[in-house]
Amino acid sequence: METYLICLAAALVGGLLLTRLTKLLHLPAVTAYLVAGLLLGPFCIGRLGLPGLGFNSLEQVEALQVLTQTALGFIAFTIGNEFRLGQLKAMGKSAIIIGILQAVLTTVLVDLILIGLHLLWPDMISLPCALTLGAIASATAPAATLMVVRQYKADGPLTRLLMLVVAIDDAVGLLLFSVSFGIATALAHGQVSILAVAVEPVLEVVLSLGLGAVMGWLLHVTEQFFHSRSKRMSLSVGFVLLTVGLSTLHFEVGGIHCGFSLLLVCMMTGTVFCNICETSEELMERIEGWTMPLNILFFVLSGAELDLQILSNPVTILVGVVYIFARSLGKYCGADLSCALTRQTTPIRKNLGITLLPQAGVALGMALTAATLPDGALARNVVLFAVLVYELVGPALTKRSLLAVGEIQPEGRTSARTLNEKHRKYHQLPVHPPKAPAKLRVFHKKKHA
Repeated sequence: METYLICLAAALVGGLLLTRLTKLLHLPAVTAYLVAGLLLGPFCIGRLGLPGLGFNSLEQVEALQVLTQTALGFIAFTIGNEFRLGQLKAMGKSAIIIGILQAVLTTVLVDLILIGLHLLWPDMISLPCALTLGAIASATAPAATLMVVRQYKADGPLTRLLMLVVAIDDAVGLLLFSVSFGIATALAHGQVSILAVAVEPVLEVVLSLGLGAVMGWLLHVTEQFFHSRSKRMSLSVGFVLLTVGLSTLHFEVGGIHCGFSLLLVCMMTGTVFCNICETSEELMERIEGWTMPLNILFFVLSGAELDLQILSNPVTILVGVVYIFARSLGKYCGADLSCALTRQTTPIRKNLGITLLPQAGVALGMALTAATLPDGALARNVVLFAVLVYELVGPALTKRSLLAVGEIQPEGRTSARTLNEKHRKYHQLPVHPPKAPAKLRVFHKKKHA
């Protein structure tokens, strides 16, 4: 246990210290956390084998998966806060159209390009692998996007639309992957399962939304028993932890495999809670401050679990480059077309697709499932390579796009200590209250006499 605690401390402190360097380079803090994970991972400092000094193996990183899953749950819960009725009325229809259309177009474009690669060089990539990678391409990383928005306090039409689209994108990506993976499995093994292709994906989405709605309502009912801010925040944290635990359950009913999507469950919990609780905004702000160290560890661990051995395989690099090019083109063109159909402004049309490029946890989870295919190892390695590139470059591109539309505040150099000192002096009361005028003191003496 002491080894894991020292590793976590090194990850947290190392990630924070590296942000001083990335700030000089005008890069988001997310990039620093990911690079810190790579440096502390089993292919750099961790290779030295010194206990506590970095992660010595991928198994050691995977043993801390409970932290990454928990952090992802809190991130999804916070994103659910964006689905307030006021925002949904303003741009809900547009967000749904954009979220669905750009994801589908990305999948179709990646499928076509990778199938063409299969027809030219059948030994390089199989047809099931190409179809699976096309579906994985639709997924976007909500965590990296949220961290950039938080760090720079971004706000505006593009930011609000982006948060809604990212949440919808995950639900659409889950359906696309489930259908594509079912077809890929049928092509690989010669058996078509209607349950796996049509029933189970829809059922997973419905069950996830249902469980999330129930947990959001229960959180609202329970928090009314408490009036202390700290106790209500603790209760909210406990409910998110409970929701994350329940979302990992799997069971079978009548031959149908049933499960939940952690992201969808926690997003729905946050959505229901923020729309029925009058004090949800205050609670969300307090939870965001509490979960910041957890989010840092999430990105450091994500960087540490990236397998750099894939860079030694030229086939993986070649297919990965094609995949990155096709996905980037699909996200940009898909977002541009869908924004044009919903009559968005030109700045949003030109920048939304770029902000959708980051890819991480959701795609890695899909790639882990795709690894069960006969050619699944290639799919997993390609996604790992793409995630390595997207996570290092994507947050910086997101920042640049939000900066281009004027939704990021200029970075200041004011220290938090300076701000706190000014705040203290402004609100500080004098130690000795000023004396009353002499005439008034004489009047009071005569009156009391």
